[in-house]
Amino acid sequence: MKEIFRLADRIAVLRDGAVAGVLEARDTNEGEVVRLMVGRDPSSLFVRQDVARDEVVLQLEGVTTDDVSDIDLQVRAGEVVALAGLMGAGRSELALALAGDRPVRSGRVSVNGRPLRLRSPRDAIRASIGLAPEERKAQALFLHRSIRDNTSLVSLDRLRRWRFVQSRQEKAVAQDFSDRLRVRTPSIEHEVRKLSGGNQQKVVLARWLLRKPKVLILDEPTRGIDIGAKAEIYRIIADLAREGVALLVISSELPEVLGLADRIVVMQNGRITGELNRSEATEEAILNLAMADDLAPVASDRPHTDSADGDAR
Repeated sequence: MKEIFRLADRIAVLRDGAVAGVLEARDTNEGEVVRLMVGRDPSSLFVRQDVARDEVVLQLEGVTTDDVSDIDLQVRAGEVVALAGLMGAGRSELALALAGDRPVRSGRVSVNGRPLRLRSPRDAIRASIGLAPEERKAQALFLHRSIRDNTSLVSLDRLRRWRFVQSRQEKAVAQDFSDRLRVRTPSIEHEVRKLSGGNQQKVVLARWLLRKPKVLILDEPTRGIDIGAKAEIYRIIADLAREGVALLVISSELPEVLGLADRIVVMQNGRITGELNRSEATEEAILNLAMADDLAPVASDRPHTDSADGDAR
């Protein structure tokens, strides 16, 4: 946006294949441009409702990996907890550990009070933990496969009879979630690589909605997508919260963190440096915690291993 206003004399806004308006750059502002892009005022992008329950779904007690140390964290049903921090703070690394992709060296991870042994992503999926990772193209999607294949990927065990996937049921559920999430595509047989970034992200979310997780971790859920798709992702997050899913959102965009979260947990150098509730959170308060200078980086001289000996119990 700043670049647009720095370079442009006039701004033409397209929405749904049509010109929504043409504005003189010197006579308009970012809010008006965003309103034309999404069809409503920017302040309405974030759907804020207090739907969190008392039930603790995800609990971390002293969780330590090669990248993070002594993490204590709770996420309740229907609650959106944001992980904030600067690059290298350990947020994504913690998410990968919770998804079974990085070994937990010590501490306890529990879902609904049941301690988990996270030896692989399969263990996390079986424990009803889902992850939409930071790099969707490299870490989440099979780009040359169809929307249907990518949507059903983690639910094939529920879509098969005997040893065979029921293709009719698979197509039906993939189409249903594609419609619900408003994936813009001519067909669910369309290759995912041909979709826009926002629609690719919706396919990743459709995958987990089909699985019905109790915990969903969203790492940079709106990175690289347009403002209209962002508004739809925010709607999906609000819908999941209303359904009682415990949501852990990682974002580097402070307005997004402030707009989405019920609580904000700030990390630096692999440790939690503070926590802010919705009423006290500001960009300045988050940055002060993110740039605290009294913590040393987490160091580990233990080799990386996937053995079961170091898993959380």
